[in-house]
Amino acid sequence: MSKPLAAELRPTEFSDFLGQEHIVGENSPLAKLIVSGRVTNLIFYGPPGVGKTTLAEIMSKKMSLPFYKVNASVSGIGDLRTIISDSMAKGESKFILFVDEIHLFKKNIQQFLLEYTENGTVVLIGSTAENPYFTIHKAILSRCNIFEFKPLAIDDIIKGLNRGISILSKTMEDYKITMDDCVLNFIAEMAGGDMRVALNKLEFLFFSSIDYGNNTIALTIENAKKIITQRSISYDSDGDSHYNTLSAFMKSLRGSDSNAAIHYLAKLIFAGDMQGICRRLLCSASEDIGLAYPGAVGIVKSCVDSALQLGFPEAKLPLAEATIFLSQCPKSNSSYNAINEALNDLNYVDVGDMPSHLMDAHSGSKTAKASGAEYKYPHNYKNDYVKQQYLPDNIKDKQYYIPAENKNETAFNEYWKKVKGC
Repeated sequence: MSKPLAAELRPTEFSDFLGQEHIVGENSPLAKLIVSGRVTNLIFYGPPGVGKTTLAEIMSKKMSLPFYKVNASVSGIGDLRTIISDSMAKGESKFILFVDEIHLFKKNIQQFLLEYTENGTVVLIGSTAENPYFTIHKAILSRCNIFEFKPLAIDDIIKGLNRGISILSKTMEDYKITMDDCVLNFIAEMAGGDMRVALNKLEFLFFSSIDYGNNTIALTIENAKKIITQRSISYDSDGDSHYNTLSAFMKSLRGSDSNAAIHYLAKLIFAGDMQGICRRLLCSASEDIGLAYPGAVGIVKSCVDSALQLGFPEAKLPLAEATIFLSQCPKSNSSYNAINEALNDLNYVDVGDMPSHLMDAHSGSKTAKASGAEYKYPHNYKNDYVKQQYLPDNIKDKQYYIPAENKNETAFNEYWKKVKGC
């Protein structure tokens, strides 16, 4: 076998393509389009090893169109011009141009392609692991249909691994090959939905398990665990997976699900995202717990400071403590709602000036000097409270803070009702 197993096993027919039923299933829009003989410009968006390049090659074969491939990380306008001129020299009226990592093309290169996609010379198929709506020039996007690829299911990866075993076995026909029942399932589990990773791990396990003296190859779970010590996780600190994981982490804290919160914390720790974890923990302490447990922010700040001093891997300990603590705390977003409503009024409501008796009597303002005596000092009154107007006239009856129903806020609310006689 001259090529790597993953390359050797790359499907050339739709019947061999695994997964992505929502894209290439029998009644899917793309499948119908291909059958009709018409292919538009496409963007394939999804994690590595899930079939983006393979599908483009199969489509090219199915449509009987020439197929050219470039990688945007190393190619430029010169490479594209060469491909187009070569295609024209061959008398090709149309061809498929597959651009891997298309988001890495600069704006001017993406614009260069527009003329050729417009006149139909080039059928553009771009591939990216980044969200195309944020990373690809809008002029290109407007001319493309976008299909999102998903990580492969374990069953699909096992099917691919079984094909791999068949090919590998043919290369070592004189050897007796044995395999533990759970090996393929273990490799599939550890691949994280990436067929390329799974096949590379299988190939390494296969050839590292050869006993040349006894002409045997024993694929054992023990050897598999020695080789594959860490699960492949799709995570990009600047991409969708980063923000999706952070979002899931904070929503789990807010939802009081400590198990889910710890799960997403582990994923963030796995990726080394200390800053993201600390910011979300501190934010949740005020946004989601807030006045239901005002001391939460101090406790979380201490945990965050400890984590930053310790660094990974020990930082996982105070971070886990803060995560479970926030998950279990009573919740209130009353302060979050109050400040958002107040900020909204500043943007959209004519709130007017503050009452003159609240102005600084020591300032140069004549209004403030004249009204300084009108201010009532609360500590001179019973319970350190006296009724007077604090909000501007235009919103004097506005209620920003609405106490939530929890022990702390209920107690404070009852106290002030009694003091204010309301």
